[in-house]
This record gives sequence, C-alpha cells and structure tokens, in this order.
Amino acid sequence: MSSIVHVALGERSYDILIRDGLLGQLPELLRPLKLGRCCAILTDATVSPRYATAVRDALTAAAWSVSVHTVPSGESSKSLSVAGKLYEELAEARLNRRSFVLALGGGVVGDLAGFIAATFLRGVDFVQVPTTLLAMVDSSVGGKVAINLPQGKNLVGAFYQPRIVVADTATLASLPEREFRAGVAEVIKYGVIYDAVLFAELERELPALMAKDAAVLGRVIARCCEIKADVVSKDERESGLREILNFGHTVGHAIEAVTEYGTYLHGEAIAIGMVAAARLSQKHGGLAEADVARIEALLRRAGFDLQPPDVSFDQLLDAMRSDKKARDGGLRFVLARRIGEVFSSDAVSESDIKEVLHVSRR
Repeated sequence: MSSIVHVALGERSYDILIRDGLLGQLPELLRPLKLGRCCAILTDATVSPRYATAVRDALTAAAWSVSVHTVPSGESSKSLSVAGKLYEELAEARLNRRSFVLALGGGVVGDLAGFIAATFLRGVDFVQVPTTLLAMVDSSVGGKVAINLPQGKNLVGAFYQPRIVVADTATLASLPEREFRAGVAEVIKYGVIYDAVLFAELERELPALMAKDAAVLGRVIARCCEIKADVVSKDERESGLREILNFGHTVGHAIEAVTEYGTYLHGEAIAIGMVAAARLSQKHGGLAEADVARIEALLRRAGFDLQPPDVSFDQLLDAMRSDKKARDGGLRFVLARRIGEVFSSDAVSESDIKEVLHVSRR
C-alpha cells in the first residue's frame, strides 16, 4: 500500500511518503527538493548496521558527498553532550549552509537530528527517514525537535520542519516486538484524541496490526499521519489545537524522567499516562466509564503493563511541574470528553492525580 500525506504549512509544506521499499528510492525522492550535495546521515548504533551503509551508498552513487554519524541507542543520546559532539563532527565534515542532515532511525534520532539541523550554522535542511512505528506515526511529523535535560524531557528544542518524511514500512519487519508495541501506544492515542472510527478499527484489527499485516499497517500509519498533518497545519507552534497530541504525555513524560529514561520506552510510559488521563477525564471531562474501560482494555490487549513505577508521588509531581507543558507552575492535562474528542485543562489537582495513579494500579 502506498500513501502520500501532505503537511500544509505554506512555504514550509512537505510530503510524508509511506510505502514498502522507499529506502532504495531515496536519491529519486530527494532530487526534486534541490538539496545541497553534502549530506550528514545521523543514526544510532542499532539502526546503523542495518541501513546506514545502503543509504550512504545509494546517495553516494547519486553524486552526494555523505558522512555517517552514529550515536548510542536510547534516550540518553538526546543530550547536550551528544549534541556538542555532533556539532564538532559536522564542522569537521565541512558541512555548509547548503548541506542537509538526514535522520535515519527512531524518535530519538529524529528529535536529535532535527535539533542539530535547526541549530548548526543557524539552520540547514533536514530529512526524516523514520524506521520505527512510533517515529512514522508521530515524532517524524510536525517539526518538534529537541534534546533532554536532567530536569525533564524535550526542554531544549525548536519547531523546525523537515523537507520530506520518507517512511519505508519494510523497516518495521526487523523492529523488535517491544519497540513496535511502543509505537502502537501513539496509534491508540490518535484514536482517542481525534478519530473514534480509527479507535473502533483498532479494537477490531489489533491482532492484525500487532502481526504487522501489511494492509492494516499501511492504512493505520497513513491515517495517523493524516491526523497529525491536519493538527499541525492548523497549529504549527502548539498555541492551541496541537496540545491535544499530548494526551497521556504529562504523566508519561514524568515517568520517563523519574526513571532516568532507562526503564520505559516512550510508548510504554505514554500508555500508563493515557490510563491516568482517561481516569482524570471521567472526573473533569465527563468521559463515560465505558470509554475509560475501552481505552484501558485496548492498551492491555496491546500488551502494555499499566502499573505506574514504584517511585514516590512527589517525584512524579516534581517532574510534571518541570514539564514544558506546565504553565506558571500549574499542571496542564489533555482530557477526553469522549473517544475522538479532547480538550486541554488546568483544573486537575494534585489529589486527583494521586487518586488516578492509585486506581490505575488495580
């Protein structure tokens, strides 16, 4: 199945291409963009042995000058120290203002590479080539690029759109089950925040999706990209509507931070956060108990352990207050009125959060 989703942002508009076998077509896909002839591929230690050589050789054969820069796998690479090392490597590779950075990997690589592209030489072109489900449906689209600080996730970043997103679904065949499942959490999120029909389809087709059925996978990825493209085109810089993409992320990001990004994959933490957000929605958004149960049941069927980590509530609360979504020290949550419709709220109290985190342990 082949899909093209357009992200409409005026002069910053771009396409998301979704199809099996696109890596081998990269030169043809990039040539119309009139990018510079010098490219830096940024990847990680897991993806590099699988795909970096093939991508480098294809671009080199098409007359690009290519350097490959590999960082350790995992969230710890989204750091000031790794970014500093990459700046030095790109300077040594003699990248110029016409050069471009190509992100080859998952969400960590995309966020880091985008941040480097946004800031090196005051900004060079940026291409996203996501190789995980989570990156394909979420982090590669929309231009939010960032690195982490010890105090919280994505606290240093920018809005910087790619020139193109090339999602080769064939790369998902080699994706470990745990990594694939982490992406499914974000897929479920799209159903909750924007599309009740998608949510119902996931309830029906979850076994096929988890088995990486090509037809279901292609259809679901395309729909998630359509949703994110629509949201981003209406609110590029998260001044309003785009906040809905953070459903489950207030608690989820806090869980990642207090466990030092080493225990949970992003989607695993977000799954716990979505259960908490659903419970809060029942109290503050009028979400029906039946819909809370549907959200939790779908996440459990996908294989998520929804028990919060064994950390103190004060630790989680401090991390939530440090989150970039917090306003003037207050907590901000995305809550659901019903599956397919959400809103942002500052009305959630500390006692509410403590209560739902306890409930979600059952």
